[in-house]
Amino acid sequence: MMKFKNPETGAIEEVPALAPLWVLLFGVFYFAYKGIWNHVLGSILFAIVTAGLSWLVYPFFAYDILCKHYVDRGWIEVTEEA
Repeated sequence: MMKFKNPETGAIEEVPALAPLWVLLFGVFYFAYKGIWNHVLGSILFAIVTAGLSWLVYPFFAYDILCKHYVDRGWIEVTEEA
């Protein structure tokens, strides 16, 4: 599990290790919930083109997609100190 901090507001968001499971179960709705609209549209398009098979492939990339989403928006990865 990774955590990201918004440098402007101090808000912290976690990317759960179970994100691939949530994407497998809920698909585009999980990306919509997280506000990743380009992947909502992309996964709908891929699902149409591949007759739904992309729904089984997308979960393998879900964790990286979520992490990249926060980094691209300027969030900073928070490292856990022991």
